[in-house]
Amino acid sequence: MAVIETTPPRDGFAFGTGTIISAVIGALAGFVIMIVVGVTLGLITGAFSAPPAGAAGLAGLIMGAFLGASPPVTRSSNRTRLIAAVFLVIVHLIATFAMPFGLPTNIVPVWQVMALVVFAVLTTIGTSLMIADLPSGQVSRYMAEAAFIRTMKGLGFVIFTVMVALPFYVMVMTSLKNQAQLLANPLDLSISFAGGFEGLFSSYIELFTQFNFGRYLLVSFVVSTATVLLTLLFSIPGAYAVARLRFTGRQAFARSILLIYMVPAIVLVIPLYAVFSQLGLRNSLIGLLIVYPATTVPVALYMLKGYFEGIPAELEEAGLMDGLTRLGVIIKITLPLALPALASVSLYVFMIAWNEFLFAFMFLDDPSIFTLSRGVVSLNSSEVPRQHLMAGAVVATVPVLIVFLWLERFLVTGLTAGSVKG
Repeated sequence: MAVIETTPPRDGFAFGTGTIISAVIGALAGFVIMIVVGVTLGLITGAFSAPPAGAAGLAGLIMGAFLGASPPVTRSSNRTRLIAAVFLVIVHLIATFAMPFGLPTNIVPVWQVMALVVFAVLTTIGTSLMIADLPSGQVSRYMAEAAFIRTMKGLGFVIFTVMVALPFYVMVMTSLKNQAQLLANPLDLSISFAGGFEGLFSSYIELFTQFNFGRYLLVSFVVSTATVLLTLLFSIPGAYAVARLRFTGRQAFARSILLIYMVPAIVLVIPLYAVFSQLGLRNSLIGLLIVYPATTVPVALYMLKGYFEGIPAELEEAGLMDGLTRLGVIIKITLPLALPALASVSLYVFMIAWNEFLFAFMFLDDPSIFTLSRGVVSLNSSEVPRQHLMAGAVVATVPVLIVFLWLERFLVTGLTAGSVKG
């Protein structure tokens, strides 16, 4: 029998296809992360410049080649990452003539050093994670595709996070400024504690003392909560009927539930405006409590129908055999098992009602009954400073965020209690 000799893998550096792929990944990481860190540095300090992304890409290329040439087992070690980070910083400083973010070193030097450290750490660790166990030499198609997918996922996560966080950061920082600071440098989004707590949050204080935002919050909360209750009141029996009962036209009704969403809201506004004006409902919250549930019941009914169909019918049949009425079965068996779906639907409907603007803008003229979104728009004028508008946007955003975080635990709850053993 012939003996096949294999060459053991080398423990030292090796250059090949894997090293080239690693270098390209490092260049992409350096390019993207430099833009993110550079823009963040400008927002924090107010010292804006064009981030030298090309030089960062070159430094990332060399750093990625170093990591790619090193043995896969050593890439995750702190020593290898530290050496790679030092290479990255040195090459980047040389390529930018000691101006790592396009700024002279005497401008916000401490912030530049901190930003350079963050750039080096994120680029080095990110590159080492994306190339993972990619070999230095020949690379199979599968391993190359796996590295490409990891790279796209990592960079996509960074870009998506920045796209979501950057507008919110600008909104919050602008709301913490005063008029003099915004006129002096509109792009300076750093935080100043010179005026103390009252000076920092002066926009929010004035928002509630001068612009009646406390009442706007109360009105929005009442309208959104009432919309949730009305939606559940109509959608729960409707969804249960479609999921469990047998009647003529059941399938046609189930397929046509979401037809209302084929009609744009702007098309409904004009006839509703005319009808509500004749009925005296145009400038009242009752009109909103008619329109909002009408737009949320179909999607709530559709969501609950699918959840009710997933509940084993044997449980409800057992309840009927024990003497419960159909209503008793719904209250005592179906609804407790459908708690995750009810929480999800409630959160969805609450967010729709809280953020709705078009109908509130068209139907409400009295500032004493403005919803929060309508009240925020009332700040969008040349007479109201921009920081108040941003503070109003923050006030409108934070409650929904808190509600979502509070109900998130219900959204991941399974239906384990409703399982049936065969």
